[in-house]
Amino acid sequence: MTKTSSLFKVSATGTWESGVKTNISIRDFTSFPMDEPPVLGGTDTGPNPMEYVVAALNGCKGVMIPLVAQELGFTFAGIDFETTGIIDTRGLMGEEGVSPHFQKIRFHVNIKTEESEERIEQLKNEVERRCPVFNLFVDAGIKIDVKWSRV
Repeated sequence: MTKTSSLFKVSATGTWESGVKTNISIRDFTSFPMDEPPVLGGTDTGPNPMEYVVAALNGCKGVMIPLVAQELGFTFAGIDFETTGIIDTRGLMGEEGVSPHFQKIRFHVNIKTEESEERIEQLKNEVERRCPVFNLFVDAGIKIDVKWSRV
């Protein structure tokens, strides 16, 4: 990732290995596989690309919640995330009129806090406004069911 004024550039490289498996490299991190389960023609040697996308939402919220919480003076002791994406595989297989990406996303946050429901809602709204991955889904027109629970 490089910074030019307020713009950041992110990049990744990929090398196809075989079948539907590709090895991905990002910066100086160890490369990792993207593959598919056997039902989708893969050998299940790694998560598939869409699993990485739902994981990216968890990771992005894991950046944005603490950042925004600090700005708001919101205290918490822990956060757990669960994201599920629903895909209609007919779109992947080329059926006209069926989107190949997510039909719906379910995103659930469990946040360990003593803050009020109003403060949780304030944090949630600001995080949703600013989270890049969340807004990719919103801008793509994907329905997102969001639930935040205090634990």
